[in-house]
Amino acid sequence: MADYILSENAAHGPDDGLSGAKLFESGDGLTYNDFLILPGFINFTSDEVDLTSNLTKRIALKAPFVSSPMDTVTEANMAIAMALNGGIGIIHHNSTAEVQAREIHKVKRYEQGFITDPIVLRPDNTVAQVYEIKSKHGFAGIPVTDTGRVGGKLVGLVTLRDIDFLQKDQFDTPIQQRPEDVRLEEVMTPLAELITARAGIQLREAYNILQTSKKGKLPIVNEKGELVSLIARTDLKKSRDYPLASKDWKKQLLCGAAIGTRESDKERLQLLVQAGVDVIVLDSSQGNSTFQIDMIKFIKQTYPELQVIAGNVVTVAQAKNLIDAGADALRVGMGSGSICITQEVMAVGRPQGSAVYRVAEYSRRFGVPVIADGGVSSVGHVTKALALGASAVMMGSMLAGTTESPGEYFFSDGVRLKKYRGMGSLDAMEKHDSSASRYFSENDRVKVAQGVSGAIVDKGSIHRFLPYLYAALQHGCQDAGAKSLAMLRSMMYSGELKFERRSTSAQVEGGVHSLHSYEKRLF
Repeated sequence: MADYILSENAAHGPDDGLSGAKLFESGDGLTYNDFLILPGFINFTSDEVDLTSNLTKRIALKAPFVSSPMDTVTEANMAIAMALNGGIGIIHHNSTAEVQAREIHKVKRYEQGFITDPIVLRPDNTVAQVYEIKSKHGFAGIPVTDTGRVGGKLVGLVTLRDIDFLQKDQFDTPIQQRPEDVRLEEVMTPLAELITARAGIQLREAYNILQTSKKGKLPIVNEKGELVSLIARTDLKKSRDYPLASKDWKKQLLCGAAIGTRESDKERLQLLVQAGVDVIVLDSSQGNSTFQIDMIKFIKQTYPELQVIAGNVVTVAQAKNLIDAGADALRVGMGSGSICITQEVMAVGRPQGSAVYRVAEYSRRFGVPVIADGGVSSVGHVTKALALGASAVMMGSMLAGTTESPGEYFFSDGVRLKKYRGMGSLDAMEKHDSSASRYFSENDRVKVAQGVSGAIVDKGSIHRFLPYLYAALQHGCQDAGAKSLAMLRSMMYSGELKFERRSTSAQVEGGVHSLHSYEKRLF
């Protein structure tokens, strides 16, 4: 019977674990690895979990995923893929304003199945250039316009069938009218023999045209005969519906962009607004500055409908100043990214778990969402960030190395890699001064690096990776007993969601251990 005698200090009810408030009341700085979420009660399936969450006061996402504004993470291809899968991409500003605006424009004019920025040649280009494109990009069905650009008058189309019988082994000879010197106007299929479609055609109609005509490419032209876009049979085979896609009221994909807080960034902002940007991220490692406050006020006065994400912040005092200035959301994190050395070099920052909880707990009183930025290296970290009050999670290293991230793949010791670097690395700051301005270093004689450069293993396509993250997050919420992200946060603030600190040995136990070897395949 002694087994059933309660000790004097034993709990007499089912209360177990710590509430969010109790977890952080000691004042210790906690990272995502320092605690676990205790399981809840399940009375629903994982696919019933609603992951809809606010990015800003006015913008909601069906998947709480944001790609970081880094020059090795987010350009147009990444932003398109993120939006199609329910998240959003933030185009980096480590480039000229014109280049950044062009990337925004690509995202906003994207239509699923339509190639809006195809490679185009002029009639006076040569066969040699077609083979060069084939070698580099893997295809040779190329529209020909009078200007060599989209928007020019379509005059023909060149494919491998047009040049198959030309001898391409005589390249680089100076003799005129050798195969490599033949101009496209002499071998291309002329406009009169092409099957084309008018702008505004639906994807299903275009598919039917390609089916009946048995063609590989379908140029889309406007009423003036100018090339607008291109549809490829191979792309249609791969096309699919994206029910989670993040779109604006015009049915265009949502897209964000980062800017700094200098005077020149006001001119950059104007170009981005003209390109159709939906949300602006004020990109600074330490957002609690007079420069950022002034920029928030300028944006709200000049473009009152434009949503502004301010930051980065890690304390309530920082958050208060930016919320008072008019921020529509806050980006939380300082020195917690895998390529960031701010905490090491500057001795300033905060462990990410503590930062997210403290800032989110304060900002929710004003209806200002929080975006957890940094410290995320697994889908479990995503779940923990959202359970601590974040509305969305911004990812850099998690998305770097995917097909859609900028840069070329390379091999090292037989492993396929892509370059990944922090925006505070010397590499990034030397590329463009926008990166240096993020760390208030653009005028410094001696640059102090707050990031490193490295490499990330190939992760494949975002179109495979994000669905895995989405499903895994649904399962995480299910295990916690939350049928939605809104419920997950509500349970945390009410004390119903329980946490537990874990020791170093508990962290070891929670990972793969006691094996001679293993293969870790996540999806």
